[in-house]
Amino acid sequence: MAKEPVRVLVTGAAGQIGYALVPMIARGVMLGADQPVILHMLDIPPAAEALNGVKMELVDAAFPLLKGVVATTDVVEACTGVNIAVMVGGFPRKEGMERKDVMSKNVSIYKSQASALENHAAANCKVLVVANPANTNALILKEFAPSIPEKNISCLTRLDHNRALGQVSERLNVQVSDVKNVIIWGNHSSTQYPDVNHATVKTPAGEKPVRGLVGDDAWLNGEFITTVQQRGAAIIKARKLSSALSAASAACDHIRDWVLGTPEGTWVSMGVYSDGSYNVPAGLVYSFPVTCCAGEWKIVQGLHIDEYSRKKLDLTAQELSEEKELAYSCLS
Repeated sequence: MAKEPVRVLVTGAAGQIGYALVPMIARGVMLGADQPVILHMLDIPPAAEALNGVKMELVDAAFPLLKGVVATTDVVEACTGVNIAVMVGGFPRKEGMERKDVMSKNVSIYKSQASALENHAAANCKVLVVANPANTNALILKEFAPSIPEKNISCLTRLDHNRALGQVSERLNVQVSDVKNVIIWGNHSSTQYPDVNHATVKTPAGEKPVRGLVGDDAWLNGEFITTVQQRGAAIIKARKLSSALSAASAACDHIRDWVLGTPEGTWVSMGVYSDGSYNVPAGLVYSFPVTCCAGEWKIVQGLHIDEYSRKKLDLTAQELSEEKELAYSCLS
C-alpha cells in the first residue's frame, strides 16, 4: 500500500542551501525512495519571486515522490501540518557585526517561527536547525515552542561529522563508507571538538582504530582538528559563498538516520539537548554521539574521555553557555 505523504518544511528555501536541499528531499534522499513528500517552502518577502522560480523548477523536474509544493512567505501557512521542519533560514553575520547583533536578529526570527510551529505543525513534528548559530537558535526555538518535546528539536553537526569522516578517508586513502564513529562534540563553531579516539576503519583484517592506522598523533590532534573546525571558512574563501551542497546533503543524512535509524554498531553526531551526559551542563544544545532507532535518538554512553578531550569538551560547553546567556539577554 502506498505511504501517506510526509510534509517537510524548508525555511530559507530560495537560498543556496535550500536550493540544493529541496531536490534531494523530492528525490527521496532524506526519507527513502518509497516515501512521498509534500514540500513546504518558506522565505522572506524580498525572495518571493526567487522562491516561485524554485517551485517552477520542482514542477519541471517531475519528481515521482513529490506530491505537492507550498511556496509561501507566510510563516503560518508554511508551518501548517508539517511533520519535519528544516530551519535553514536565519540572519547571517555580516562584516562588522557584533555577535550580539546577529543573535538578536536570529532570536526574533526563531521566536516567530517557533510559535508558528507550536500552533500549526503536526503533532510529534521533528525540527532540525541549520541556520547559525545553530545550537543556540535551536535553544531559542525550544523556548517559544514549549509543547514540542525537547527530544524533537536538534541542530546540524552532521556536516562537521561528515567533514571529519572525509578527512580521515583522504588521509588513509580508504572509502569514506569504511570509516565510522568519529564524534563531533559541542558547538557548531570553531570550538567544536572532532574526536577520532573511538573511530574505526573497515579493513580486510577487520575493524581497526583510526588513531593506530593514521599513526600520527600530531596530525590527529592538530591539523585534522583545525581543518574540520575551519572547513566552512575555507569553502567561503574558495567559493566566495558558504557551504551549500554539503550542508544540504548533511541535513538529509541527519533526518534520514533520525527517522529511519542508524546502522547497527554505528553512531552519528547530532546537536541535542544535554541531559548532563559526559558532564556537559544540562539545558545546552550540544553535539553528542547518538544512535537512532524508531525515530528516537539516544546519547551513546560510557565512552572513555581522556584528559586532552575533557578540556576540549569543556571549552566548547563554555562557549555554548556564553551564547545561551547572550541569547537570553536578547529576549528581555
